[in-house]
Amino acid sequence: MQTANPPAIGTPTVKRRLIAMVYEAFLLVAVEALAVFLFILATGNRQEPAYRAGLMAFLFLVTAAYFVHSWSGSGFTLAMKTWRIKVVKVGHAKVPFRNAAIRYLLAWGWFAPALAVGALLDLHHLREWAITLGIGLAAWALTAFLDKDRQFLHDRIAGTRLIALPKKQAQAKAK
Repeated sequence: MQTANPPAIGTPTVKRRLIAMVYEAFLLVAVEALAVFLFILATGNRQEPAYRAGLMAFLFLVTAAYFVHSWSGSGFTLAMKTWRIKVVKVGHAKVPFRNAAIRYLLAWGWFAPALAVGALLDLHHLREWAITLGIGLAAWALTAFLDKDRQFLHDRIAGTRLIALPKKQAQAKAK
C-alpha cells in the first residue's frame, strides 16, 4: 500500500486571509454585542464620558481576550478554522501567550494609524472615515508583499506566522 505524500504547509494567500478577516469581523460583532450588553447591565447604561471611555477599554480587553485566548490555545479563531488558517510560532506546540498578546497589539496596525489620522483631521462624515480606513487597511495589507514569506508585518514582529492547513480529503475518501 502506497502512502500519499502529505501536502506541504504553506502561507495562505493574502486574499484568503482578507476574506477570513471579513468573516472574523462578523463574528466579532456578536462577541462585542454581548460585551456591550453586559457593560450596560453592569453600569446601568450611564452615559457620562468616563463610562463611554470605560466601555471602549472594556471592548478592547474583550477583543484581546477573544483573540489571545484563541491564538494561544488552538491557534485559530472560528473564522480562521473555517478558512483553514492557523497561527503558529515555529518551535512551539502552541503560540505562547506573550506572542499572542504582542500579535494582538501589533494587529491594531490595521486600524490605529487610520483612526489617529481621522481624529487629527477631525473627520465627521462616514465617507471620509471609510476612505481613511480603506487606505489604512490597504497599506497594512501591502506589508505582506514586502515579506519574502508573505507574512503580515504584525506576524513578522510578533514572531508568529500564519499557515494554510490542508483539506482533510484523505479522511473523507476513507469513509
